Amino acid sequence: MEPQQIREGYLVKKGTLLNSWKAVWVVLSDDGLEFYKKKTDRSPKGMIPLKGAVLVNPCQDFGKRMLVFKITTDRKQDHFFQASHVEEREFWVKDIKRVITCLDGGRKFARKSTRRSIRLPDKVNLTELYALMKDQDGGVKELKLEQESRVFNHCFTGATVVEWLISKEKARNRPEALMLATGLLNEGFLQPAGDLSKEGAESGEQTVFLDETIALYYFADSGFFCEGYSSDEDVLLKEEFRGNIVKQGCLLKQGHKRKNWKVRKFVLRDDPAFMHYYDPTKGDDPLGSIHLRGSVVTAVEFVPDAKKYDVDGDLFEIITSDETHYFLQAAKAEERKEWITAIQAVSKSGK
Repeated sequence: MEPQQIREGYLVKKGTLLNSWKAVWVVLSDDGLEFYKKKTDRSPKGMIPLKGAVLVNPCQDFGKRMLVFKITTDRKQDHFFQASHVEEREFWVKDIKRVITCLDGGRKFARKSTRRSIRLPDKVNLTELYALMKDQDGGVKELKLEQESRVFNHCFTGATVVEWLISKEKARNRPEALMLATGLLNEGFLQPAGDLSKEGAESGEQTVFLDETIALYYFADSGFFCEGYSSDEDVLLKEEFRGNIVKQGCLLKQGHKRKNWKVRKFVLRDDPAFMHYYDPTKGDDPLGSIHLRGSVVTAVEFVPDAKKYDVDGDLFEIITSDETHYFLQAAKAEERKEWITAIQAVSKSGK
């Protein structure tokens, strides 16, 4: 029986022999984790069995390297991975923990059916409900909240969500509102921001949404970021640039001179309308930036001068106002669509 693929994307991995970090394509399945040199490679560089494994998150063994998590196999082999931002790391950690739990318990991994697990009525449309929650006039207000020496930007409390659902007559009482909020959390519309809400989201097989004023959450596609320091969490430095982070993550970028393709971390901001890119294996100094004001972005099926084994599918092109062309590749079609939509919005409204 073929393994079930659960998550895939770019992560930075520490070498097992040398103290070097390289971007790799990672595929998580229900029986282990494989990593490849390139997305288009057919054979993995390595495979990490997850049965009996232990995951440590965050892993603070590397000083200035933030967003690292560690997997220790049952044979006591350590594997270190670094994500491009906090939310990405939490997505990976959440799924890997579930795979480990299922393997250790002899169960088959399965995405939780929100409706079946919490008895969500068939008439409830979570996508429409999420859109209402994000409405600037009548939705849930995103705030800057301070908690335990950290500042959480663009977030809100669990109690706020429950009260909003009741006030908008989406739920008759708090237990009913809590059921809807749990559905939104299960489906990934809402994400846990602080330690308390993360514990609830990762507690066993059933995700728990907390109706509390100290439990923090954020919209999945918001500009959420955290700054400050906590002894049991990563050091997150204040953003060097102005503006809200609209979207961030790793993309494959074609170089302008040699036409070779390399994995780069991209951070898209709305003010000014720039998309900065970084080497994900090194520090926080940007390698360059793309000025998006007045630019055009479109999906493309092929790239001139690109070899098929270098890139295959999920490509898009940015043409700036000075007619500079940038060719990029997303991890999958859905992610490409998200990047194009976000860049188009910033190119029209950003400064």
